Amino acid sequence: MRLKSRYFLCELVLEDPRRRQNLSQGTVLHHVKEAVARLHGDFGAAAVSIALSVKYLNAYTGIILLRCRKDYHQFLWSSLPFITSLENRGQRYPCFINTLHVGGKKTVYLVLIHKDMSKRVITCVSFRCKLSILYLWAECLGYTVSGHHVTDHWQMCNAGIALTLPYY
Repeated sequence: MRLKSRYFLCELVLEDPRRRQNLSQGTVLHHVKEAVARLHGDFGAAAVSIALSVKYLNAYTGIILLRCRKDYHQFLWSSLPFITSLENRGQRYPCFINTLHVGGKKTVYLVLIHKDMSKRVITCVSFRCKLSILYLWAECLGYTVSGHHVTDHWQMCNAGIALTLPYY
């Protein structure tokens, strides 16, 4: 039996965006679990934390990708608006979390790439930055990173063709 998951694409909004660089995946995960426990009690906390994980956190754009089991995703979804601050290394940062998209893996990855690229591609000039975007895009489309398909997309990326994705 396969366990289905729901992916939450969220945006972390802080008063001072420079403070996002101090946050880690563990900090976000801890505060999300804390919010679920506060709202839904022990049952909600246990149900959500079985397979809850932070799959992606971009400290520069504030994009977060959370994964939890499909059976209990409503607990997580209803708890996200109640996260009003994050604490890391003894400092408390007032914030809120916007939920941008909820869905399966493929659709969320497409929306993630669109949202993340729309914020990063304009300022992306280094080879490393373009390569990280390419790897993310290739994974979403089901390509292997070492395959020849990725080099085809990389040539298109250099030509400026592959950097425009439709919004899903």
